[in-house]
Amino acid sequence: MPLKIRGFQPALRAYLHTPSMSSSATPTPLSYKDAGVDIDAGDALVERIKPLAKKTMREGVLAGIGGFGALFEVPKRYQEPVLVSGTDGVGTKLKLAFEWNMHDTVGIDLVAMSVNDVLVQGAEPLFFLDYFACGKLDVDTAAAVVGGIAKGCELSGCALIGGETAEMPGMYPAGEYDLAGFAVGAVEKSKILTGQNVQPGDVVLGLASHGVHSNGFSLVRKCIERAGAETPATLDGKPFKQAIMEPTRLYVKNVLAALAAHPIKALAHITGGGLLENIPRVLPEGTAAHLQKGSWPQTELFAWLQKTAGIDDIEMNRTFNNGIGMVVVVDAANAAATAATLAAAGEQVYTIGAIAPRGDGAAVVVA
Repeated sequence: MPLKIRGFQPALRAYLHTPSMSSSATPTPLSYKDAGVDIDAGDALVERIKPLAKKTMREGVLAGIGGFGALFEVPKRYQEPVLVSGTDGVGTKLKLAFEWNMHDTVGIDLVAMSVNDVLVQGAEPLFFLDYFACGKLDVDTAAAVVGGIAKGCELSGCALIGGETAEMPGMYPAGEYDLAGFAVGAVEKSKILTGQNVQPGDVVLGLASHGVHSNGFSLVRKCIERAGAETPATLDGKPFKQAIMEPTRLYVKNVLAALAAHPIKALAHITGGGLLENIPRVLPEGTAAHLQKGSWPQTELFAWLQKTAGIDDIEMNRTFNNGIGMVVVVDAANAAATAATLAAAGEQVYTIGAIAPRGDGAAVVVA
């Protein structure tokens, strides 16, 4: 039956009889690879990923990578489980990973940004899924990134059970990619941390960060650009680039142990917005956190950033974690014991302030 397109037959007939579309012309066969998508490279990456993901398997995993959907059963030890989810990316820190060819740590950042957020609700991270998108798939680069993701999952006790690798020609410049991921955790309903029982007199503990983590890198990159060839050789005993790219600290296992042993009231993961924007998220109305300036050390890295950027303390505290990656709020009577448990597990713990009535002041005061 001849093709009929209502209202367009004459135009279609003329188009089909142009010389470039003559009936004798044989089109050159095209494959997906000709269009820029290499299925074989994708298959090779999956084979590289499988043993990495296998190392992260834990109770509850019913089916991992390779299927249309990953299956996970909430462990039966939970009596009244509530699922807690978190999603994030790595941000413009990736621009430095591209420039410096350092791809093995950004995967840890990706996991940490989500599992640390889930932890703040008192939840145990159970599983993680990632999304890796690029213009042209480089198997070695992608495997390094996913290797970091697997390591982050292993260190935080959650399973890497799925993800997506998308090769999209024309969407990303050569050598660049984007990352996203999400974690799901569980907590007993009666043990969800809301911060609503925080009150004046409670103690604020700070757990040291591993540098900038994964926030504020648009400013970090400006500082590096401004410094040019005058960047220091080392910061905090590490080569400059390593200090900058140090991945986000995973607080999960140590903080979960402290939660099991002590009545912690609130946790705050210090990400975008720094100390000034994140601590108020876990404080009840009418309270404020008064932090004592100098109660934790300013590292060489943050001192260099502040000097190079020429910014004041307020801007530092609302842009970067400034050396504190996780805040723990506890009753004064439990502060010493909680700090001791965290320190014994390997955390650098500082008593950085206390909760006070807010009054007309700011929700976080650093003085």
